[in-house]
Formats: sequence, C-alpha cells, structure tokens
Amino acid sequence: MEEKSQFLCGVVEGFYGRPWSMDQRKVLFQWMQRWGLNTYLYGPKDDLKHRLLWREVYSPEEEGQLRTLIMEAQSRGLKFVYALSPGQDIVFSSPCDITLLKRKLRQVSDLGCQAFAILFDDIDHSMCQADSEAFSSFAHAQATVVNEIYRFLREPPVFLFCPTEYCGSLCSPSVSKSPYLQTIGEDLLPNITVIWTGSKVISRKLSVDCLAEVESVLQRPPLIWDNLHANDYDSRRLFLGPFKGREPQLCNHLRGLLLNPNCEFEANYIPLHTLGSWYRVRSEEKKDEECEYCPDKALSAALHDWMEELNQPLLPGRQSRQPEQRSSAPASRSKIPDASDCRPSAKRGSSALAKPLPVFPLNSGSPPSSPAKEPSKGEREGQEGERKSSQLSHQTPGSKPDTPSGGGPKQKAQGRGLCGGKGLLSESQVRLLVGLHYLPHEHGPSAQRLLQDLTWLKTNCHLVSASGKKAPPQKVDEWRGRASRFLSLCEDIAQLHFSVVGGANRAVLYDLYPYVWDLRNTALVAKAFICWLDGRVLGDSSTLGSWRNCFHWCGTTTGADVLNVESEPWVFKGGMSGEVQMLLPIGSSSELFTHPPPLFPTSRLYNVRPYHTKDKVELYRMVRQLHLRTQGGQESSNAHPDVIGDRCLGPCLALSPEYSFILEDELGVCGCVLGILDVRSFAKRCQATWMPAMRDKYPPRGGSPHSNTQDLLKLMEEDQGEYPDSLLYHFPSQLRLDALPELVDVSVSRSLLTALLTALKANGSQGVFCEVQPTDHQRLEFLTKLGFLEILRGEARSREGVVLGRLL
Repeated sequence: MEEKSQFLCGVVEGFYGRPWSMDQRKVLFQWMQRWGLNTYLYGPKDDLKHRLLWREVYSPEEEGQLRTLIMEAQSRGLKFVYALSPGQDIVFSSPCDITLLKRKLRQVSDLGCQAFAILFDDIDHSMCQADSEAFSSFAHAQATVVNEIYRFLREPPVFLFCPTEYCGSLCSPSVSKSPYLQTIGEDLLPNITVIWTGSKVISRKLSVDCLAEVESVLQRPPLIWDNLHANDYDSRRLFLGPFKGREPQLCNHLRGLLLNPNCEFEANYIPLHTLGSWYRVRSEEKKDEECEYCPDKALSAALHDWMEELNQPLLPGRQSRQPEQRSSAPASRSKIPDASDCRPSAKRGSSALAKPLPVFPLNSGSPPSSPAKEPSKGEREGQEGERKSSQLSHQTPGSKPDTPSGGGPKQKAQGRGLCGGKGLLSESQVRLLVGLHYLPHEHGPSAQRLLQDLTWLKTNCHLVSASGKKAPPQKVDEWRGRASRFLSLCEDIAQLHFSVVGGANRAVLYDLYPYVWDLRNTALVAKAFICWLDGRVLGDSSTLGSWRNCFHWCGTTTGADVLNVESEPWVFKGGMSGEVQMLLPIGSSSELFTHPPPLFPTSRLYNVRPYHTKDKVELYRMVRQLHLRTQGGQESSNAHPDVIGDRCLGPCLALSPEYSFILEDELGVCGCVLGILDVRSFAKRCQATWMPAMRDKYPPRGGSPHSNTQDLLKLMEEDQGEYPDSLLYHFPSQLRLDALPELVDVSVSRSLLTALLTALKANGSQGVFCEVQPTDHQRLEFLTKLGFLEILRGEARSREGVVLGRLL
C-alpha cells in the first residue's frame, strides 16, 4: 500500500531523437539519488523496440543492458518504469497482437522490472474495421487492452496509461465533456494511473483548478508527464532554466510528476536539480508551513553545483572508460579539434594552404577519447605575438567614445592562449548561458535585455540616419549608449562560445555546442547590423524604398509576446536566435540562419563589422593573396601591387563603402563582402570618376614600369559593362564575397554575407545578385546553399559567366 501511495517524482526519457547512452543514464541515476527523485520512466520514442518495432523481443545482448539498467536504478532506490508504445499499428481485437504485447512485457518483467506504462500518445484516433466491430469506441478498445495487460502483470503497484487525449487542448470538445476521457475514467481499472500533460502539450503553468477538472473526469488523480524542458520539437532551442510554474501544493492532486527534459543529456542538470528542490519542498511543508519553492533560489543553488560539474575534465557522452583505438588510426583522431588544430599559418602572406590535422567530428557516434592538448609554449608565444600585432580595433577613427564601431574580440581574450580542453567557465558566463536558453515561454534576464535593446535601436534608428532631420544630441547619445550595451552583450556571447569550445568538459561541449554556435552566429549578424545603422541608414526619401516599409516583414511584436498561455512554444521557431533573426530586415529568410554546425568546432574569436578606411591595405593584400593562389603562386615582377585590389575591390570601397563588411579573427582580416545598392547608378559613377582615376594611376605602357597591368585595366573597363534590364528589374543590387580558404568554420562567411543582405534590405533593396565564374565550383555551391537562384548563364556579359540572384 505504501508503494501505491508514494508520490512519483523523477524523469521520463520520452523524447523524439537519439536516446541517451547507458553511461549517461547511470549518471542520471546518481543525480536523481542525490537530489531526492525516485522514479525513472524508460520510453525514448526513437528506440525502435519501444515504438516502431514494439512486437519484437530484445536480443540477449539487449536483455543484458536492460537488466543492468534496471538493477542500477533499483540499487539507487529508484523505481524503474518500462514503457511500451504500441499505438501506431496495434489491432486491439487481434489475439495475436495481444499475445505479442504480453510476451514483450513478460520478457522485461523477467529482467527484474516491476513497474510498467502503456502509451497511446501521438497516434491517429481511427480504428480498423475489425476493431470497430469489436469495440464501441476508441477509448473502449484502449481501456479493454490496458486492463487485460494490467491483470496479466498481476496488478503491479505502478502501472501507467497515457491516453491519446493527454492534455486539455487535445480534448474534444473540452476536458469535462470529452467522451473519450469519460470512457477512460469509467472503464479503466481504478489502480491504473492516467498520464496528463496539463492544459497544453507544453504547459506554461499547472493550476489546481485544471487538475481538479481532469481528476473528476478520470475519477483518479493523474500523473503529470511534464514537457516544460522538452526541446525535441525545435532543433534551435534548448532549455536550461529552473523548474517553474508548478506550485508544490499540486502534489495533493497528483499521483506523481515526471519531467521529460532536453534531448541533450548535459543540458538537464539545472532542470533536474531544481525539480529535486521543488519535490523536497513538498516533504518539508509538512514540518514547516512557511516553506515555499522559489525558482530563482533553486536556480542559484543549481548553478553553484553545476559550476563544479562544468569544469570537470569529462569525456564526451560521459564515457566510463576510454574506447579502444584502432591501430591504423593516427593518434590525433582521438581528440576534438580546436583552434590549435585548425589554425592557419600565422603568416597570412604564405601561398601554401594550411591543412588541419585529422580530427574527430562533433556528430560522430564514437566521441573522442581524450581532451585536446594545449599549444606548446612556443606556439602560445607566437600566437600571442600575432594577436598583439593584429589586434582588432574597438573604435572607428574619428568616432565618439560611445559610438558603436563593431570592434573585435574583447581585450580580455588577449591574455588567453588557444583553448585545448583546459579552460574554465566563469559563473557570469554560465548565468548568461542559462539566460539565453531559459524556458519555452520565458526568456532569462540577459535575453530579455538583448531583445529589448535590439527592438529599441531598430525602432529609433532615425536618430542616427544618414539623411533627414538632425536629432537632439542627447537622443543621439542615448541611441549610441544603448547600442554600446547591445554590442557588449553580443561580445559576451562570442566569448561564451569561445569558452564552451575550449572548456575542460567535453561532454558539455558535445551537447551544448550547436546551440551556443547558432546564437554566436546570429549575434555576429545583429552586432554588425547595429554598427551599420549608425549613420548609414537612408531616410524615407530613398528612391528604392524606405526603412519603415522594409520592417513590415517582422511586425512589431517579438516571439516572447506571441508565446502567451494560449500558444504552444513551437508556434514560433528558433527560440532566442529566432527572435533576434526576426527583428532583422531579412528575418523571414530562415535558410540564412538555419544550418548544421561545423564538424570541426574552433574556439577562435570572429567579428563581423562595417568597413573602415584603414582596412583597405589589408583587404588589398588578402585579394592579392587569393589571386596568387589561383595562379599557382606566380606573379609578374613588374605588376603593380594594387592592381588586383583596384580591380576586385576598388570601385566598391571608393564609391559604396557603406555596403562593405569585414570578417576578422584574432589574426586580422580574413574575409570581406562588398555590396552595391543600385547597380545602374553605380555604373554611371564608375565611368565618371573611378575609371578616369584608374587611367591616371596606370598610364599607357610607355610611361609605366608596370606594363602587365594594362590587360587588367582593360578588364576593369569590361567589368563596368551593362547588365540586362530583365536582371536588374528583380535584382537591383550586387555583391562580391571573398574569404580566406583556411577558415575552419565556414558559417562565419554566411554570417558575413547575411550582414550585407540585412543592410541592403534595410535601405530598400528587393533583390541582389552575384557574378561567379563557372569554374569557381566552391563559391557556386556556397551561394546555392544560401538560397541564391541561378538566373542567367553567359547573358549578363559578353564573356562567359554565371549570375546568381536572391530576392530579399
């Protein structure tokens, strides 16, 4: 009787996605024992023999693993509940299916399991003809089979049933009037517990009134399957916030509560730690009536304990022992890559391409066996020297101190060598991490501040516009002050990414990296955009459109406003990253922001910012280096050093600098993207000013020692040829993208390009194109993945070429 009355509180592994490993589950049981939780339900949707192949029994090897898991849970005082989901294709009236169902559960029972669950969630309500003839309703069919299984298992003290209508929003027409729930309540044997998720699949809050209603219909207190921290419905969302929105007094109306958490095991420390705090309050309330559960206090306690865990040198996947290495594999395959592995030669002028060492990819099923090594002392000193000699600027020349300039990595990064699995995350960084990945219906303080500042800066950008009435100085200072705060937070996000990749805990890296990386890339674009806004946005007099017209794409509300108690969190995709994205002019272009993380993570700090005049020398050097690589490293000794830069970059940098963006890392400039808002007017300006300047700079052959430049001068004139009206009507803007090929994380090139597209869209462009040579397969593939459409082949110019265009 005591076992039947015990409140069940713990974890349900019931998400869609890769199930946890045996080592991870053993760690989970240790956590649960430490925090006072008592129940674990095994029901991962993607375990084939749990759901899709439920009729098949476990092999001897699988039996051994399951027996070990059951014994491990029981040894720690936990109740192990085995769940089966036969609802997709079971024939309720089939004696054969019922026999197979019993056989499967008997096998698990013989392994030592004493608690079971039958799940009929997320299935079609319809019945086959045989079932329709045998049962009066779908609910009647389920109740009949579940009752028979319950008796077959000799009425175990814990036996759970998940109905097809498992929350208020799925009940028809309502909870109190649902014929399905009424039948379940009447027909199901009284000691079978019914699973419930609340008013929604993912309920923001659970109230006593709502639970009292369902308890009345079901004729028993339900068990809550709590999806508060589940993230299997959105690949860009993670929930690290505390257990919240469930008062401890609810326990008086429940049989239990099981949390279905994040798919990523390491993301669940705080959710489960705070769940334990919530559950302990229930038992302490009997002794102290003033005892209350405070989510913020529970979060602080969990953060304190998690800090020790985060800085432990743990292996990916919580492996209990080092995997055997294949004798034929190089030793370097056993480590996760970092910046010391993938770093190019410190001398950017070298024509040899840097080749990263063999490394172990992030998404491999067999994680690396040891943390990455630190650079040697000599390497650290050389890298520090390079960082100091090419330190990124924090302020535009001539700008005011609080004018946002999009400076590079913070000065505090200078004192840190490249991380090799030895770094420590600070408490402020962990709080930032949690605040940016908080809860499905609520952002943490840091995320709220970032969204509020971005919204305000966007709305009030007219204060610093390139044209229009001059705003009062105090208003301009206010805008730039808030911009400075926004940029600082974006830099903190970049530093967080740096620390996670370089941290000692490889297990945390593998689970959290895709989310930190995604937010880092979004922050790079948002930061560059805010820097660009200062003095570069056009007023309403622009002939190509207006700022106000551009922002109808994202409306006036953010995702946090949309996600009220009536909505499921999956209505708005992307979480924090998605909301920042939607506040940008091209926020509806999801393919620019949604893409898989790189196989080889690097802790290098990147920055995307608007072009400064002082960048010209470095950009010219970069494109000259790229040109030499395509020419096999050969260059005529009498060629002018500027001729490649003048041809590739010069016109845009001279006539359209406001649409030029720089990509830089700790060594300096490593990429750029140049844009032209209106190609027609730009071509006229080139003919009027740029080409005469080039003819003066490169005089005829007789008067110049750089005779080979004349051929390139002719190409410059050809570059100013006309594009067909059919192209420019839909795609009035143009871009050029260049980046060093040794970039390990190619996503930063995507962020660089996205920053330009954001600026072009903000000033009214409706489409942009890029001319690419047919032999440049890498660039063609990259632009195609970004959603560029192939518009013309060989028709835009007299010479061969491919023109790609993208509608904004």
